[in-house]
Amino acid sequence: MDGEIIRALAGFYYVQGDNQEGDAPPVECRARGRFRKDGTSPLVGDRVTFSMTGAGKGVIETIYPRRNLFVRPPVANVDCMIVLGSGVNPITDPFLIDRITAIADSKDCEVIVCVNKSDLHRGDDLFAIYTAAGFCTIRTSAKTGEGIDLLRSAISGKVCAFVGNSGVGKSSVLNALEPGFTLKTAAVSEKLGRGRHTTRHVELFPLSCGAKMADTPGFSSFDIEKMDLTIKEDLQYAFRDFAPYIGQCQFRDCAHVGELGCAVIAALERGEIQRTRYESYVRLYNQAKAIKPWERRRE
Repeated sequence: MDGEIIRALAGFYYVQGDNQEGDAPPVECRARGRFRKDGTSPLVGDRVTFSMTGAGKGVIETIYPRRNLFVRPPVANVDCMIVLGSGVNPITDPFLIDRITAIADSKDCEVIVCVNKSDLHRGDDLFAIYTAAGFCTIRTSAKTGEGIDLLRSAISGKVCAFVGNSGVGKSSVLNALEPGFTLKTAAVSEKLGRGRHTTRHVELFPLSCGAKMADTPGFSSFDIEKMDLTIKEDLQYAFRDFAPYIGQCQFRDCAHVGELGCAVIAALERGEIQRTRYESYVRLYNQAKAIKPWERRRE
């Protein structure tokens, strides 16, 4: 049977079968030993085939090809990353957003930028940066409800994850989208035992709009500092606002970090690329350049 892994915990994978009826519980599965041999671990979000071995028990037979995967937390086939930023308390550094959007773009994952706490600060700078860069950018406020219906519509039917700096209002926005969401995840965390297994536990929570939210109870959705950067040569393709200028530089192997005849730098000087975006690119390029090939974790 076909299904989707909606939870992973302590070597067990909970698969929601495509043909299961209504509120039927997921099937508790183990993975075939061959997955360990070839170095493939099933992940939450994986589409799989599984066989039943008993009442409510099964075994995962195959894993369908993945659209993408993220390491922290371990989750696959994420359709949409919702990146929250704020112009107030705390003020979000655009570099944080740019790091996340670069990683998401490099993994064929849609990005929505939410400028949150719009009732306290309109966040015009952040809104202008990411609108100009070509991202779906929404002002949101859990207090006034601004942007919540628009965000709900934008994520409908997608596997999503929220990410943002601490205090930016992820829980408030999620509860505005889906009242009781935090209570639901807290109940899961309490059931597992706080601090026990939770770093490895990931679950897809269904929302009433048809979306599924990848979340790790007790932790932020994504460990931003541990998210993989693309290799330096490919980083330019993870900045969508660079796209019109790639291949137009004087030198074929231009890294866009100060070379003569660089079309990206010329676009920056004409105001066609936001300065914060370019500064983030250079910072990420230097970080990626410092990583040795054998240090990079392969998918």
